[in-house]
Amino acid sequence: MTTLQAVFDKARAEDRAALVGYLPAGFPTKDGAVAAATAMVEAGCDVIEIGLPYSDPLMDGPTIQDAVHRSLTNGTRIADVLRTVEGVAKSGAATLVMTYWNPIDRYGAERFARDLASAGGVGTITPDLTPEESDPWLAASKESGIDTVFLVAPSSPDERIARVAACCTGFVYAASLMGVTGARESVSSAAEGLVKRTRAHTGLPVCVGLGVGNGAQAAEVAAYADGVIVGSAFIRRLLDAPDEKSGLAAVRELASELARGVRR
Repeated sequence: MTTLQAVFDKARAEDRAALVGYLPAGFPTKDGAVAAATAMVEAGCDVIEIGLPYSDPLMDGPTIQDAVHRSLTNGTRIADVLRTVEGVAKSGAATLVMTYWNPIDRYGAERFARDLASAGGVGTITPDLTPEESDPWLAASKESGIDTVFLVAPSSPDERIARVAACCTGFVYAASLMGVTGARESVSSAAEGLVKRTRAHTGLPVCVGLGVGNGAQAAEVAAYADGVIVGSAFIRRLLDAPDEKSGLAAVRELASELARGVRR
């Protein structure tokens, strides 16, 4: 199992940022998600976030919402998410689950952390879990040896950034803008300042997500962040593909472009 620390140590030694890719479990199919994520790893992704499909994805833009809807229609459940993590972890990438808090709460925090670790998962990203309500999850995660990643935003005051960073163990997720997920024509100018403010409060890696969709944008973000997170752009390639084989080729091509970008 590849840990997040090992990923960022390796990237730092190579004088580059880490490349983090996101796909929801169950999309385009249950087996297709594993195949697509594996293709992304083979083409250059260091870390894979597996999304746990949820019926009320407040942070997600239309592209991810479309993929999540298809996943739920495919009957994807938490057991399928864990099987996806297990399959992707075999690729050698550090594999996390990105999920809203409600599914974990209903499943049981200790049980979820234990089952995720057993599947080879190295941690979670919980975008709607606040530091004030995180103690049970932090305890369960520590007991199972998995990392916890929380989000900071451009609107976060320094005191809040410090509070959020204190809850993180793998890296800090810096949302580049206020709004929902989705590739954009340019990355928010607020991202670099947010990374600088976050580093003042933690020695953990800081990764930037929301808005990155091509190699040039990846290079731009890699110039100041420890990791570049890409989700919607990968999903769009799969949504636009006429068949699964074409979709795999498309995500592989994009991952290769992004991997070159983080190495510029």
